[in-house]
Amino acid sequence: MRALVSLVAGAILAVALGLPASAAEMTVKGTIACFPYPNEPEKPAADDTSTMACAKKGLPVGIRTADATFRVTGDYTANNNAKLLDFVSRTILASGEVVEKSGQKFMNVKSIKLVLK
Repeated sequence: MRALVSLVAGAILAVALGLPASAAEMTVKGTIACFPYPNEPEKPAADDTSTMACAKKGLPVGIRTADATFRVTGDYTANNNAKLLDFVSRTILASGEVVEKSGQKFMNVKSIKLVLK
């Protein structure tokens, strides 16, 4: 019986360590950034024109906030980031599910709206 309990506990621990943290709903304020440098995953495109060109190519995009970067996943990245292009270089509010894996934050964006100044 003791061996069975140990086996089950070990299996549960192995599964838990292999999965990312559970998703949490969040809304963040920031700007869309594109990341064209595969060897420097946190280095965004240099300016608005470069960001737009990068996003149109379907390269990885993120939402940069004052204190974090959230890699965008899900429907908003389909068709070479088509749903994100209207928001490039503009201040936005994005809502979605956030998970952290390998030190990076990922947001499955459900909605985006412009922040009017």
